[in-house]
Amino acid sequence: MRRSFDSLAKMVQEVLQQNPLAGHLFVFINKRSDCTKLLYWDTDGFAIWYKRLEKGTFTLPANVAPDHQLSPRVLSMLLEGVDFKEVQLKKRFQLKRGHDFCFILDV
Repeated sequence: MRRSFDSLAKMVQEVLQQNPLAGHLFVFINKRSDCTKLLYWDTDGFAIWYKRLEKGTFTLPANVAPDHQLSPRVLSMLLEGVDFKEVQLKKRFQLKRGHDFCFILDV
């Protein structure tokens, strides 16, 4: 979790092959899953939100790959500490939107 604005933006370009200036929120989680950084472009510069858990870890859904897009609902549950092993989401119709969240593991 030592990377900052420029190196995280470079990872977005190289690993996810996404434009970090596109307005998406990119989520980075460390190996121990106890820290997360969120990087986004805020009209005139990059912004980072950082959270370190004092106890416990962030639990990811089982089907998440490192370049997976998360919905705002799933990101909220992830940050709130929901254990996805015990959660079942019912399948629903959903339109594709352009502003989902991407994340990278092992920063």
